[in-house]
Amino acid sequence: MPADSPSTRYKKVLLKVSGEVLMGDQGYGIDMNTVDTVAAAIARVIESGVQVCLVIGGGNIFRGLSTAAAGMERASADYMGMLATVMNALAMQNALEKIGVDTRVQSAIPMAAIAEPYIRRRAVRHLEKGRVVIFAAGTGNPYFTTDTAAALRAAEMGCDALLKGTSVDGVYSADPKKDTSATRYDTLTYQDVLSRDLRVMDASAIALMRESKIPIVVFSIREEDSLRKVLNGEGTFTIIGDAPAAAA
Repeated sequence: MPADSPSTRYKKVLLKVSGEVLMGDQGYGIDMNTVDTVAAAIARVIESGVQVCLVIGGGNIFRGLSTAAAGMERASADYMGMLATVMNALAMQNALEKIGVDTRVQSAIPMAAIAEPYIRRRAVRHLEKGRVVIFAAGTGNPYFTTDTAAALRAAEMGCDALLKGTSVDGVYSADPKKDTSATRYDTLTYQDVLSRDLRVMDASAIALMRESKIPIVVFSIREEDSLRKVLNGEGTFTIIGDAPAAAA
């Protein structure tokens, strides 16, 4: 598909991938077959001329909040979670570069031996050159999740959309894995998500996307070719944005 194809809805996106997705069918850690599959999906949309940056969660390796709840000091637990996101970022970088996609990892916590420091202008330039930029270590601060980091980076990069790749094909009224009567939404407003406490993303992330007027698209990244379909406005997903204009 050519870069100027009218079917490509978004030209610059931030893809937020939950750490749990990278587990595949395992109960813990990184399943490299799954990482390779996600990398191949990203490579296909890069070929169409879309600029892509990523934030990857760390829940497959370490969950800061749950560990803090078990008795560990919250800030220390969150820093450990940030390090888990760096490991996932390096795994994704390896998978992308194996298939010829030029990639840069930028870390919010300086670690010069393995990643660039996060510098907004440098990240923008990488995207302009067709590189995938993976933002690691969250915001660099405890008490903020990778959802908030994804929203922040999407706003800083001037993205057209924040795509949240999960294990389910959109936003539901309840957890569809636990409640078979849960209803899937095609569209929601930012306020719907907050008022109904749907827990798609943190309230701070939703608020930042509302302020920046960046839509959030929730889809299942496990489904074949789903990333390309979402970019073309196809497939199954939930889009969160401003309320539609009232009819005249």
